Amino acid sequence: MNSIWKENCDIPVFPAIDKDISTDVLIIGGGICGILCAYMLQKNNIDYVLVEAERICSKTTANTTAKITSQHGMIYGKISKNLGIDAARLYYEANENAIKKFKYLCKDIDCNFKETDSYVFTLNDKEKIEKEYSYLREIGIDAELIYDFDIPFDAKCGIKFKKQASFNPLKFISAICKNLIIYENSRVGEMIGTQAIVNGHKISANKVIVATHFPFINKHGLYFLKMYQHRSYALALKSDYDLNGMYVNDTKYGLSLRRYGEYIILGGEGHRTGKKSEAWQGLERLANKYFPGDKIVYKWATQDCMTLDGIPYIGNYSRCTPDLYVATGFNKWGMTSSMVAAELLCDLIMGKDNKYKDLFSPSRSMLKPQLAINTLEALGGWLSFTKKRCPHLGCALKWNKFEHSWDCACHGSRFKENGDLLDGPANNSLNDKL
Repeated sequence: MNSIWKENCDIPVFPAIDKDISTDVLIIGGGICGILCAYMLQKNNIDYVLVEAERICSKTTANTTAKITSQHGMIYGKISKNLGIDAARLYYEANENAIKKFKYLCKDIDCNFKETDSYVFTLNDKEKIEKEYSYLREIGIDAELIYDFDIPFDAKCGIKFKKQASFNPLKFISAICKNLIIYENSRVGEMIGTQAIVNGHKISANKVIVATHFPFINKHGLYFLKMYQHRSYALALKSDYDLNGMYVNDTKYGLSLRRYGEYIILGGEGHRTGKKSEAWQGLERLANKYFPGDKIVYKWATQDCMTLDGIPYIGNYSRCTPDLYVATGFNKWGMTSSMVAAELLCDLIMGKDNKYKDLFSPSRSMLKPQLAINTLEALGGWLSFTKKRCPHLGCALKWNKFEHSWDCACHGSRFKENGDLLDGPANNSLNDKL
């Protein structure tokens, strides 16, 4: 089961760490966020090392739908109500700047970068869309309210953002990572302050960036309470359907559409990791109904870290860790969020002021309704009487019959049938024989 991006993409191979190293900055995690951090630190002549537990960009980055957009569903009304119009404007500005940065970097890279419009639509709740549009107007965002769509779904109303983009993320990574200082197959086994133990060797750093999707250091930041993981699915259909633009609907299941070459990528059927789902079956029914006769060529799944308030956590890992940084909680919008994170963290490491730092601060208030839900899920996982337990924090594991994996509903770790680790925040495989 491979995503469409993994086909015909030659990402460079990097060695495993085999010696002790001293560096100014250690980056842990080789997804697009960690790679962009390394790229920007190198451009600013800052000494760094990046370590990745497996192959770079082999997990979430390889399984994205690869939309480069500031239109993150219905986020602007939510931010405006919770934090005010100025905060929502900052969020938009940060993500628009990320699009511009991608456009600049991609101009000389063959990565199928394409400027296109983006749409959020509803099948039944025009009032919700119209309310979101009123917030966009107050913020000053150049959006368009529309009622007619060139998609097979019966969309009632939607919002259009112009000049957004899409690309092939692994082709992009292949180009920018060639001269970076990267060690693959180099999992961090232990952290002692800003010193990491990797493959039996020590990496001594002045500062550390944790870009591991879900943070794995539990003694700081309470990420195991202020985030959960959300799993979703995608199909690539070989299709002649004339689809222009990128689309996502307004529900938590996240129905998504975009074109890539001769394919239409259909995504959705999202759910909290570890909960029951139909996996690809629901998408396959939609494909058969709305794209009859189109062949499903690729299918894959991914999962995203969801924060309490819909805004990523980017900055100091916690108030008491001045030399430890984090980038996580991208809420399904990892492309622009990764670019925002890389630029923000690079500024913080260099001691530069960045006007977005308070908006994305991981130490902002946790007093949100989602906190209670996450706490109850964790308690339920800890109190469930099952043999299979997650090595992360001891929650019960549930068998996923569609993907043949053991999944944790508390924090989203996943394991193969034989116990090998698939997804963190767990940092090691299961101890018992399955």
